[in-house]
Amino acid sequence: MKAYQQGWTLRRRVVALLGVVLALLLGLAAAEAAVAAKNRQNIDAVLLKTGPLRVQAQELMSVLLDQETAVRGYAVNGDRNDLGPYQEGVKREQALIASIRGLSADYPDVRRELGVVEQQTTQWRSQVAEPVIAATDRGGPTAGQALITDRTRQQFDGIRASITTLQDEVLTVRKETADRVNSTSNALVVLLIVAALVVAVAGAVMLLSLDRILIRPLAGLVGQVREVADGDYQHRIAGSGPPEFRRLADDIDQMRQKIAQELDEVRQARERIEWVNDQLQKQAEELTRSNRDLEQFAYVASHDLQEPLRKVASFCQLLQRRYAGQLDERADQYIAFAVDGAQRMQRLINDLLAFSRIGRLTTGFTEVDLNRVMGDVAGQTEAARQYADAELTWDEMPTIRGEEPLLTNLLVNLVSNSVKFRRPDVPSKVHVSARLVDGEWEISCRDNGIGIEPEFADKIFVIFQRLHSKDAYPGTGIGLAIVKKIVEYHGGRVWVDTEAEEGTTIRFTLPALEADVEAAKAAGDAEEAEPTAEDAPADDAAQPDGVAREEPPTEADRQDTNGGMKETVG
Repeated sequence: MKAYQQGWTLRRRVVALLGVVLALLLGLAAAEAAVAAKNRQNIDAVLLKTGPLRVQAQELMSVLLDQETAVRGYAVNGDRNDLGPYQEGVKREQALIASIRGLSADYPDVRRELGVVEQQTTQWRSQVAEPVIAATDRGGPTAGQALITDRTRQQFDGIRASITTLQDEVLTVRKETADRVNSTSNALVVLLIVAALVVAVAGAVMLLSLDRILIRPLAGLVGQVREVADGDYQHRIAGSGPPEFRRLADDIDQMRQKIAQELDEVRQARERIEWVNDQLQKQAEELTRSNRDLEQFAYVASHDLQEPLRKVASFCQLLQRRYAGQLDERADQYIAFAVDGAQRMQRLINDLLAFSRIGRLTTGFTEVDLNRVMGDVAGQTEAARQYADAELTWDEMPTIRGEEPLLTNLLVNLVSNSVKFRRPDVPSKVHVSARLVDGEWEISCRDNGIGIEPEFADKIFVIFQRLHSKDAYPGTGIGLAIVKKIVEYHGGRVWVDTEAEEGTTIRFTLPALEADVEAAKAAGDAEEAEPTAEDAPADDAAQPDGVAREEPPTEADRQDTNGGMKETVG
């Protein structure tokens, strides 16, 4: 973290640059405001002071000339009307002097010249104008003209010269003020140019700084990231520029290292998986060859064993028929043992041959109606059911995809097993039913026989596994193993329902047709939309497909209908 704190951050650099530019612009703005205020003052002085001063100085000259002319005219004519301009001139003179004095408050030289003019005019009126008027009033025009001499003319010329000096001073002040206006205007223009230069230089510095501290480091970082994205996961990402970019580069590099490490692990795992797959494939091929060889061996051995076994069984039976009763009792017993052993060996070989053929000799899957299959099962088990006085019933069965011979063999084995393991004092009853559960048909074969203890529920599906002696219940112990193999071949599973209250219930599943699954789903949706049980009539029962049906038959009715289909022997 200390390494990142070395040097200014990007934010600090940008803030510093913007602060300097802002300070310069604010300073220039303050200077421009001051210069502009001064310039306005100078312009106001030109327009509102020096200009009116010049005009009023000229007007003052005209007013004094009017007074002097009026005094001469009165001295010549003696007419009091000629003194009108003089009297008006005196009033106008006083007003002009007061105005000029007010406008020249900031100009001492003008005020000084104005005082000289005011003093001279006062002396002229007291020494010349008033005495001439008084003499004319007393002695007529002759007396008045006698007072107008060259000296009085020179005295008025002095007033005229003083006014000229005043006008010159006003012009000088006006020129100085105009020069100050030009100076402040030029200074204002210079400040505006400097401000524009500051903005331009700041923009150029900003662009160069951003290019050096932002764009270049970012472009370099992007280039390195693209190299990693293109597959070079070993390329180390190094940052440059501000601390933020270096920190970002380190974070990205850490992420790259993690990704590279995980990719290495994935690559190693893939190599191990490929090696394991190769081994599994080799083992699968070896197992396939071994199974094929074993099936071929079992098939050939079964056929090869059949012929000598038939010969042994045939000659043992001939010995039993020809010499029965001719030898001693023990010899008859030995011959019976030999005949029974040969027959059991034949059954065992046939069952082995049938077990090996499951899934190996296939006719292909078709749609099989299990109702028809149950009819075939009833026919094939008729002899055994007649002997045991057994009753076979089944509900409406579905249509599934499978091999009809294997499914027939499956149900024949289950029904035969139920009939064989009956209770001696109770009539045997076998019932087959089906229901749709989670997209599969669950088929149950229930009987009222001797039942199976829960601890032996999985053991009965093992080949050649018997729970009873062959004397108590004949058979090879391969029937339920065949059932399990056929069910698994069709993609299902088989198990014993250990919660059955009476007898044995064996359940197995078979995949349902897509049409049946969709129909069941639609029926469920329709059932949810129908009125509740309280609103429905009491004598109507909803089927899964939404169709009203009759109540299921009672136990007494099953003697005639048995739920829908019946096969009774006895």
